[in-house]
Amino acid sequence: MVKIRLTRGGAKKRPFYHIIVTDSRSARDGRNIERVGYYNPVASGNDQRIVLDIARVDHWVGHGAQLTEKVRSLYKEATKAQAAAA
Repeated sequence: MVKIRLTRGGAKKRPFYHIIVTDSRSARDGRNIERVGYYNPVASGNDQRIVLDIARVDHWVGHGAQLTEKVRSLYKEATKAQAAAA
């Protein structure tokens, strides 16, 4: 099964997550199919907190990919931000 989930990066005490499309059997920081955005929970100032390619996420969901709970909440937040900007 294909999942859209987070993979951790960044330094100790400064997390940074890439939002990736991957096979559910692969390790958290293992191989991925495609990177569709990132999430920076400690963003400050002009740094962007969430960057997400919504069209690619919709494409993968249309092909049967499932979002994890956290990615689903980030997706909703990103779509609200995109709608407000338009």
